[in-house]
Amino acid sequence: MLPFIRSDLAQFTAYKPHPSSNTAAAVPAQLDRLDTNESPYDLPPELKQKLAWTFQQVIESNRYPDGGHETLKSALAQYVNESANLSSSLFTADNISVGNGSDELIRSLLIATCLGGEGTILVANPTFSMYGILAQTLGIPVVAVPRNSTNFEIDLTAAQSAIEQTQNPPIRAVFVVHPNSPTANSLTANEVTWLKNLSDQILVVIDEAYFEFSQNTLVNELAQRPNWVILRTFSKAFRLAAMRVGYCVAHPEAIAILEKVRLPYNLPSFSIASALVALQNRPILLESIPQILNERAKLITGFSQHPALAVAESAANFIFLRLKLNGDNSSDATLQKIHQQLRNSGTLVRQISGGLRITIGTPEENLRTLNHIQAILRNVEARH
Repeated sequence: MLPFIRSDLAQFTAYKPHPSSNTAAAVPAQLDRLDTNESPYDLPPELKQKLAWTFQQVIESNRYPDGGHETLKSALAQYVNESANLSSSLFTADNISVGNGSDELIRSLLIATCLGGEGTILVANPTFSMYGILAQTLGIPVVAVPRNSTNFEIDLTAAQSAIEQTQNPPIRAVFVVHPNSPTANSLTANEVTWLKNLSDQILVVIDEAYFEFSQNTLVNELAQRPNWVILRTFSKAFRLAAMRVGYCVAHPEAIAILEKVRLPYNLPSFSIASALVALQNRPILLESIPQILNERAKLITGFSQHPALAVAESAANFIFLRLKLNGDNSSDATLQKIHQQLRNSGTLVRQISGGLRITIGTPEENLRTLNHIQAILRNVEARH
């Protein structure tokens, strides 16, 4: 460890996206990339052409991007209102902050609430790992409570106890995903009620990265809850993972604080242009969602028919697949074998939290995945 580096940074592992990129030679050249919850569909050619024209004719590469994001924020406010069937004037640009992916917004929220020993964060594992990772990089303590092992609901008794007992520093922010990753379940009525009953001294961050698939949002609660923040992203349904555009919806006072702590010019001009084009053409981009949901239902049905597999209902563009075993070493070994053999056959999925998180891909990708897993299990059963 270098002597000038904080000693606590040696205690955790950095997030490693796209593990396949580090060992490309070990997998087939043609991959079914179902490990990162992206859309399986690229932008349509006509939108790429429009963006190419924008880059050539409008964007000045020698100039800084729009640092205030006013045009994009206004377009986002309109989308939030329309998608939640709210009054067109309920949310305005003053309710929106834009980040370099949701990760930057998460980091800004942590800086604004917990930095300098002022707060601890609460998460319910398994969940999106970046909440804890980003907190650790800032020296912010993380308290993790469990979820029900069957339906993945948050252990609210443990969560409430953690809030009451955690001091020096107290819990200042609670992070939840709606629907959760990697388990794909939406917040229940009891969980939402618990969040509503939290002290207004606690920031409640509700990550709706998969809203376009679940069509279940809590933005209508924001007018009465200035301590709530809703996170969204362009990386999933809007097919812009490469552009790194995230945004949040919150009370104007909370947005004003985020504007203070975010980096200037945090979004490149091309990312801003891409997000605006995506919003302007959202009927075209979002028309793929019914097919993805239909494919999700097919996978759930297909996997549910195998006696060794357990797959829960999903409100997102992925499913969480587990083995119906006792969690002993043999089940862990079987899960690892399935993961590795899928990789060898050219299907990338995420092994996490005792299961496999599988992104919904194209019909061809999904059928190959289903067939691969069924074949692997037949071989395992034949050996026993």
